[in-house]
Amino acid sequence: MRTRHAAHPLRRQTMTDTEAPLRHDLATALRWAARLGLHEGVCNHFSVVVPKADGANTRRFLINPEGLHWDEMTPEAIVSCALDDEGEDVPDGVEATAYFIHREIHRLVPHATCALHTHMPYATALTLRRNMRLRMASQNALRFYGRIAYDDHYGGLALGAEEGERIAGALGKADIAFLANHGVVAVAETVAEAFDDLYYLERVCQTQILAETGGAELRDLDEATCTAVAAQFASERTAGANRHFEALKRMAATGF
Repeated sequence: MRTRHAAHPLRRQTMTDTEAPLRHDLATALRWAARLGLHEGVCNHFSVVVPKADGANTRRFLINPEGLHWDEMTPEAIVSCALDDEGEDVPDGVEATAYFIHREIHRLVPHATCALHTHMPYATALTLRRNMRLRMASQNALRFYGRIAYDDHYGGLALGAEEGERIAGALGKADIAFLANHGVVAVAETVAEAFDDLYYLERVCQTQILAETGGAELRDLDEATCTAVAAQFASERTAGANRHFEALKRMAATGF
């Protein structure tokens, strides 16, 4: 039987040297996501895998705690969890659905070092549509050409590992997953790249929904153009994401 422990969202966590920069990046991403309106109450979660230390028997991942608003997140508040544990017990201070979704994504999706899951408004609105597809009709949409998976099945709350495994399977080799009637997941090898994708994904979904207002017909771009421009974006992805995230960290350091 799965054990549910009490949450302690404001407890200060022990921070190793390996974890420190990742905790700071995750806290920055969470606070900025709140400022940008990508949050939902104290729900939804960001996580990142910690590089395995020499001699360590297990891998670990960091995730924001249950009950703490993203805008009050600090590096010390973020919780460290065992990644290789396949059991049903939820660690102290972690929300159950967050644990099972993020643990299984990190376990089963090799390129998902960082995983960001939100119910941000415009992207989530797209998941409510019968045809929840991102249209390749804007320049920024081409950032995501060939990088999106669509999970057309809604499996309810992830209160066990099975639903987390299903979501991870739906994501597969993609960087973005639209989860029907639910929300989205963005994964990447760094917090900066995942956050950059999340930010632009919401903007692209907003633009599409606004453009479709009143039943307007969109000017979808042809496959050759999509392929060429997607390659241009890919060549600049890491550098562009790093510039974006470094700017956000500078602003966070001055109190926004």
